[in-house]
Amino acid sequence: MYRSGKCLLVCPEVMGGLAIPRLPVEIRGGEGIDVLKKKAGVYNIRGDNVTRECIKGALTAVRLAKKYGIKKAILKSNSPCCGKGRIYDGSFKGILKKGDGVLTAALISSGIRVLSEKEFKKILT
Repeated sequence: MYRSGKCLLVCPEVMGGLAIPRLPVEIRGGEGIDVLKKKAGVYNIRGDNVTRECIKGALTAVRLAKKYGIKKAILKSNSPCCGKGRIYDGSFKGILKKGDGVLTAALISSGIRVLSEKEFKKILT
């Protein structure tokens, strides 16, 4: 899509009903696919469960991607919702682990190719 100059900007946290600004959130007990399967959860630094909002936002973004024929997505690394390849471990100590966020998992499950911003940058150079 980047060659045609068309893109769809989304923020799954906002689309799920979370405010800006918001407290930091991380996945506990797994990664994005586990959240979608209800085997893990997304919590803010206070311990509030925001799993429902993250899933709602991810599924809304997937519906939009399908509606507009999106075939590729470029998402931010390390984010519990968008994270591609690496996410924080749920401890709020800045520790990264291998894994994908909720939106990345939902997009991949829907057949949409996902790149991190770093992977996309390499394609452009």
